[in-house]
This record gives sequence, structure tokens and C-alpha cells, in this order.
Amino acid sequence: MERLLHYIWKHRILPLRTLFTTDGREVEVLDPGLANQNQGPDFFNAKVRIGGNVWAGNVEVHVRSSDWFRHGHESDPAYNNTILHVVKHADGEVTTQDGHVPPQVELAVPGYVEENYHELCLTEDYPRCHRVVPYIPPLKVHAWMDALLAERIRERAARLTAMVDGMNGDWERATFVTLCRSFGFGLNGDTFEKWACSIPMGAAGKHRDDLLQVEALFLGMAGLLDTGSGLPDAGTERRKREFAFLAHKFSLTPAMDSSDWKYLRTRPRNFPHVRIRQIAMLYHKGIMRMSSLVEAPDIESLDKVLAGGGISAGSRRLLMINTIVPLLYAYGTAHADEDMRQRALSLPEQIPAEDNHILRLWKQCGLTVSTAADSQALIQLKREYCDRKDCLRCRFAYEYLKMKH
Repeated sequence: MERLLHYIWKHRILPLRTLFTTDGREVEVLDPGLANQNQGPDFFNAKVRIGGNVWAGNVEVHVRSSDWFRHGHESDPAYNNTILHVVKHADGEVTTQDGHVPPQVELAVPGYVEENYHELCLTEDYPRCHRVVPYIPPLKVHAWMDALLAERIRERAARLTAMVDGMNGDWERATFVTLCRSFGFGLNGDTFEKWACSIPMGAAGKHRDDLLQVEALFLGMAGLLDTGSGLPDAGTERRKREFAFLAHKFSLTPAMDSSDWKYLRTRPRNFPHVRIRQIAMLYHKGIMRMSSLVEAPDIESLDKVLAGGGISAGSRRLLMINTIVPLLYAYGTAHADEDMRQRALSLPEQIPAEDNHILRLWKQCGLTVSTAADSQALIQLKREYCDRKDCLRCRFAYEYLKMKH
């Protein structure tokens, strides 16, 4: 209930009647203030008119007045500038550390808002707000979808930036590791990242022009030289000899063992040794580099670059959505290149949407899901809002809460 009160105050979903303080003064909300996500009062820099006088300062929200003391605010100087205490039930006066008695106002939660909120919290349907989605103006839908897409890309880009920082600003190595991780497609993602971090890039770079040697180095470090493709492969013994040569030359020891890799419910084309040979081809062609991604002028060029490694169309789409877009956004952010950032944000709009059960449910609600920008936004919505029942941060739920039966 406190979260709901907080939400009602923030969005000014106020009762259609005049508000009064508990001592009878009229209250007009001029500005609810800036919501505080950290320790301290709930809202900063609010502006309210109380009994004809305009006050500017902080606002605190509780279910009951007594929660003020239960939370220890009476001894915390951070609450001295509280100009209004908003409560559902006023069960006594409150005082600040410097002896001030903040005025209080009882905020009644509109019945339909409380009923809608409980529906959202209790239902197991997905999407929970399906009843209101068809009636939300398209402009609001597009604005929320754009925000969700940007949020998802920024989160992934932040993780990439942290990786680059951990590699002393080496964007090329971070690009290699990130792309390699994506070749795990979930099941082997962590293993591919560990393997990629073990690759001696200096040694690999000296032998980049010889595809067989690159394959030997990559498969050898993965502990997969003895893993066959199920077809006759005359190069297996040669790769073993090449890796023995490279291991002696660069004092290398395999970083992985064949038992580290997972094959459960994996199609042969996704087997780790098959993916590693694709990575070797891309590396041999100079594609596993940040410069190659940055210099590609459009989505067709990026697709052609990845196709050069023998990667299927579906896998190329996932690589572009989940890896290349965040990489370009992170790179643009690090180099203050707004054009690069906007290019990264626009790429998903040029890629067809995925097709899965979750997205089909949203389509049934009346949403258009035609590009990867749409699908990625809805994936972000599900994972960060719906799955966590964090409806009070969702703009679709905002429309649902306002809906009168």
C-alpha cells in the first residue's frame, strides 16, 4: 500500500475533491517533487500550497503517521526539511529532529485504482494488463516501447563497458570475447567467454593468415581437438600437429577440457567445436574486430560480414541483436559519438522480430511486433517488469490503474 500511495502522489492520481491537512488547511499540489530512489525523504523539491502559503521542500509518504517513528525519521536530520507528510491513515502528529511538526494530509486511494492494483498483483495471467493494451493511444505505446528498447541496450552496453574497463580499455579483445560468448547461445555462454579470455591474442594474431593454424589454436585451447564433426575430416591430425607446434612456440596449455562443454538438447550445428571453427573463420577474415563492426555502413553489410563465417541467418540475427548492437552503443558512448549511438538504436528496427510464445501473446493484445526493436522491447518488459511484478514502473500498467470499470 505504501508503494501505491507513493505512486499515486508521484503521478497525481488524486481524489476529485479538495485535500486538507489534518488541522483543516487546504492543500494544493503544485509539484509532487522528484522521486528519491535512495535513502532519505521520498520526494525532493516538491512544491505545495498549504492554507494560502507556498512551500518548497521534501515530502514523505507512509501508510500511517506512526510509521514515521517506526522508521526513525524523528531523529534523522535528513527529514528536517519535510514540508508535508502524506499518509493513508493519520494516527498522530509527527516531529522532526529539529522539533518541527510537518503538516499531514490523508490521501484517499481511489477505489478503482486500489482494485486495479490488486488485480495486477494477484493475477497470474500474462500479460496482466492485456485488457487495457488495445485502448492505449499508439503514441504512448511507441514511446514506452522505444524507452524499453533503449533501456535494454543501455544495460547490455554498461556490462560491455565494464568488461572493457577490466581489459584496460582494449576494445578489440572485449569485442572478441563478447562475440565468442554470444556463440554459446545461452547454454555454453559462460564457457565460451572463459575460453575466449584464455586465447593468447598475440599468438593468434601472428598466425591469423593461416586458417588451419587458427583452428588448431582455438580448438586446442578449448580441449576439443579430438572432437569430430561426425564426417571425415582430413584436417584433424594436421590441427593436432599445428597445435603441438604452437603450444611449444608460445608455451601454451589448454585452458578447457572437453567435459566443460555442454551438448544437452543441442543441434549438431550448435556443437561447440562447430561454433569454434566458425569463430576461427571470422577471426581469419578479420571480422571479429571492433573496427570491422564500426566500419560496416548498414545492416546488409553487417549481415554479409557475419555470413562470411558460415553462420545461419537466424544466428546472424541473434548476434546482431544481442551483441553487435550493444557493442556499437557502448563504443559510441565511450567515444562520445552520438551518431554511433543512434545507429545502434536504429539497427533493431531493420531486423525482423523473433517469433516465440511470449511475443504471440502480445500480438493477441493488439500490439504490433514486426521488428527486433519491438521484440527486444517486449522481452525487456517481461523480464524487468512483468516477471518481477513491478507494475508501478510500467507505463502500460499506469493506464490500467487509471481504468474505471
